[in-house]
Amino acid sequence: MGVLQFTSMGPGFHPRNARPEFLKLQWTRSRLPPGPTPLPIIGNLWLLDFKLHRENLVKLTNIYGNIYTVWMGQTPVIVLNGYKAVKDGLITHSEEICGRPLTPFYRDLMGEKGIFLTSGHTWKQQRRFGMTFLKSLGLGKKNLEHRIQEESRHLVEVFASKKGKPFDPHNPIVQAVASVICTVVFGHRFSCEDDSFNRLIKAIYFVIYFQATIWGRMYDAFPWLMHRLPGPHQKVFVYNDFMHNLVKNEVRSHEERWKAEDPQDLIDFYLAQIAKTKDDPTSTFNEDNMVQAVVDLLLGGTETTTITLCWALLYMLQYPDIQEKVQKELEAVLEPSQLIHYGDRKKLPYTNAVIHEILRYSNITAVGAPRQCMKSTTVLGFPIEKGTIVLPNLHSAVYDSEHWETPWKFNPSHFLDSNGNFVNNEAFLPFSAGHRVCLGEQMARTELFIFFANLLRAFKFQLPKGVKEVNLDYILGAILQPHPYKLLAVPR
Repeated sequence: MGVLQFTSMGPGFHPRNARPEFLKLQWTRSRLPPGPTPLPIIGNLWLLDFKLHRENLVKLTNIYGNIYTVWMGQTPVIVLNGYKAVKDGLITHSEEICGRPLTPFYRDLMGEKGIFLTSGHTWKQQRRFGMTFLKSLGLGKKNLEHRIQEESRHLVEVFASKKGKPFDPHNPIVQAVASVICTVVFGHRFSCEDDSFNRLIKAIYFVIYFQATIWGRMYDAFPWLMHRLPGPHQKVFVYNDFMHNLVKNEVRSHEERWKAEDPQDLIDFYLAQIAKTKDDPTSTFNEDNMVQAVVDLLLGGTETTTITLCWALLYMLQYPDIQEKVQKELEAVLEPSQLIHYGDRKKLPYTNAVIHEILRYSNITAVGAPRQCMKSTTVLGFPIEKGTIVLPNLHSAVYDSEHWETPWKFNPSHFLDSNGNFVNNEAFLPFSAGHRVCLGEQMARTELFIFFANLLRAFKFQLPKGVKEVNLDYILGAILQPHPYKLLAVPR
């Protein structure tokens, strides 16, 4: 769920911080893993086409090995490639490499509040609270699974209303996924026609994707200038203010009817936590962190699951034989009117394998989010000093040829043994790993399974008449999206 891109000149870059002395740059390099020679001021940005593209990172692996240094302007970034290096950095040294570097754009937009953009004491308290809350969603009559089942029923109805005509599935999917996270944090869903709901979806999109644009990279390079200039970046700040004000209004309405003994959603739980810790001087539970934590979950819980489901349906168009095998398994195991539960995945090994392969193959977070070394440590023999930015290339783990039989091919057999039983793979890290593993991993897994299984049970997905092939190329951004497409949802 978490999405944070490290782009452009690096956090805190300012021309007056630049050190043109070439010898000083070389001395600093000698204490870091090997890598391409940086130029003064721009570092290796020219070599990387001014963005962290996963194909460029793979090419550098061929020259410098699985751990190397690239310079984003004046900022060195240590890149970990391949499952072995990623595991050593994120799992073995999880405690040391658990910080979050902040780009100027995100610092100005949201500050060091909430869960995703904090480090140290604040992050530990906020994350622990978030994990406790998300675990509580499995309890009660209106638990998380019940809410997802309700939204999947609405989604099937929307698809059915298209009556077999071509349509783009993105909008109905994003509304269904956003409705789930809204019920989790606010305790209620919005109507799909609600202006605030649709503006919220638009705001989430703009905030997530902006930093990966040329305007986002310009902002990170020259924040003191861009903050004063007009441009698309100002629109993002307006959308961000809208999101925060929407959450604040929800908090006010919760405060009016709040009952500490009967919490219904994240805001209720957080209000209880504020009351519980009001006399604790070390507490970070306050309204600012509450509002940002809710925004974090809205950002992290909407676009990633939406885009994964869009890739899922695109792959079913590309591989109709796989779609048919999933549908046959669903028919053989489940009654037509039976509610689909997350626990059913154990009886549906092929469907489960296909969903895992969708996550692996689409790898929507590209190289993943950067970390910061909180204590000096060593990764596979390379010393990494406190404060250094580390980029665990998750793409290199889920495509590691030492762990995947056919990494560049969509192959559900990656998750099946010779008897057709589901098996996991240790290099399957689409949600990252260690202390910064995706907070909403369990929610995302449950949503993907229930939405995907319900859609494939209800419809056969086909290309519109006259469309001969599927475009499997991605649009590069903070999340790798498929190009817009249309499909036919033929009732089964």
